[in-house]
Amino acid sequence: MATTKSTPNSNNPIPKKPSSDSVKPAQQDNVEEPPTFGRSAILMLVLALAIYAYQTNVFNLLSNTNVPPRENWEEDVVLSADIPKREEVVEAFKYAWAAYERDAMGNDEYHPLSKKGSNLTDSGGIGYAIIDSIDTMLIMGLEKEYNTARNWVANELSFDHDGNFNTFETTIRVLGGLLTAYHLSDEDPIFLEKAIELADRMLPAFETPTGLPFGMVNLAKREGVDDPNYAGLVSTAEASTLQLELKYLSFLTDNDNYWDKAEGAMKAIKAAALPHGLVPIYLNAQTGQFLVSEIRLGSRGDSFYEYLLKQFLQTGKSESVYLQMYKQAMDSVHSNLVKKGETHKLTYTSELLPERQDGQMTWRLSPKQDHLVCFLAGSLMLGATTTEAIHEKVSVPPRPGQLTLTGQKDWELGVELLKTCVDTYNTATGLAAEIVHFYTSDDGLQAHPERDWYIKGNEIPAQPSYDARYLLRPETVESLFIAYRLTGDEQYRADGWRIFQAIQKYSRLESGGYASLLNVDVVHSIKIDKMETFFMSETLKYLYLLFSESTLLPLDEYVFNTEAHPLPMFTPSTRTSFF
Repeated sequence: MATTKSTPNSNNPIPKKPSSDSVKPAQQDNVEEPPTFGRSAILMLVLALAIYAYQTNVFNLLSNTNVPPRENWEEDVVLSADIPKREEVVEAFKYAWAAYERDAMGNDEYHPLSKKGSNLTDSGGIGYAIIDSIDTMLIMGLEKEYNTARNWVANELSFDHDGNFNTFETTIRVLGGLLTAYHLSDEDPIFLEKAIELADRMLPAFETPTGLPFGMVNLAKREGVDDPNYAGLVSTAEASTLQLELKYLSFLTDNDNYWDKAEGAMKAIKAAALPHGLVPIYLNAQTGQFLVSEIRLGSRGDSFYEYLLKQFLQTGKSESVYLQMYKQAMDSVHSNLVKKGETHKLTYTSELLPERQDGQMTWRLSPKQDHLVCFLAGSLMLGATTTEAIHEKVSVPPRPGQLTLTGQKDWELGVELLKTCVDTYNTATGLAAEIVHFYTSDDGLQAHPERDWYIKGNEIPAQPSYDARYLLRPETVESLFIAYRLTGDEQYRADGWRIFQAIQKYSRLESGGYASLLNVDVVHSIKIDKMETFFMSETLKYLYLLFSESTLLPLDEYVFNTEAHPLPMFTPSTRTSFF
């Protein structure tokens, strides 16, 4: 199973011009037709063509007189930058970084209220906040900040810490950050050297009977470590959200070991998968079996679904197994999880909770949606235009007849989910809660509520619920960025700008940096003393890209890992899928 390195679809500089060597779909072999057909054979052929026409929406193409000529569909639409708004996002990043650099340089995390940093282990940190932010600096063209961060990586960064680091978080933030920094910096070797060292220290996490990784890894000892809070278990999302990073590293180094470990975990997950394609949020790393646990698109489940699509796209659509898994999962999302609000009919996704009644296992639908789920809106729209396009290219926005019936269905769900996610920002602060619940007919409402959703347990302002927090999360602005790139609809920029202004008003601290909020429904909310690394890595990066020209990191040349680190698509020339 050798991996032969070939040229990626994108090389460097930023902004990127569309590549001329984009991946083309495989050509089908020519099949010689038999010289004659019997009556039954002709009828079967006609039936098969009719079924194909229905599935690919050919009838729609033929009947819709407004569909433009095929050649016009391939015109590249370049969306221009909104420079004033983009530059305000840059200033926000510089403000956040300056506070971190002043108070916590080298630490993993930053606490802006107490003006100090902290590390994830007692033995020291590995620069989570720095490495997570480097590619944002490169994308924004911040030379001074970049040089400071790059010098720290070259001269101060050490992975020789006798402490337990989360396998998933370290991969998506640090390994992903190093790999993207390598790509965007014209392949500065220091970033690849550090990425290889880190990956080699982490590979022992995969040494389990099933190939599913331990939840933690000791970087100094190079040992996988069972998470003491979930002994013997691994989060489904965490085990299935390491692949983009390790496969790209394998491509860069011609080292099959990284690739095999990453896909070995996916093989174990697929072997245990349920028929409907949805997955519980916990696996047993020793047996490879799913634990009876919640099925949800939020925490511990979210990025499993995200990476199914992105793994297919990353390798030039060469691994069809991920497309099959993605389609099956999205079909089940439509069938089992999608619901409508009671008053405004907002579309949302529910969770399935396992319950035992009279000795039988049943599943109860819960109208709960994490902010984390909001990634799915953009993902569905991207999936519709890349996996369900009738022709190779789709216009901006897609025109009638360019998508299959499945593609139209996924696109519409993505659009509607994004409306709902934006609506959850309709709070006193204009910022979204960590978790919302939706009213159902079982609530017996006498009057129509102002909102389709509510924050559970948040009735007393002085006693805010856990769900009411705002943690500077990126998922909604991520989907706004993708939606704008795929449609050019200025409403998505307007929504993103309102969110950014609310962040500036309620999370920005006069003393420097940005803080999370304890209660989004209270204007004078208590601040939480933490500025998550993903604020600089994801939230501000996606806002910057939302207001940038569409030639910057184009979606047909890059996949963004779940921490918003853009990795170039590539075509593995000799590897075949193990499935």
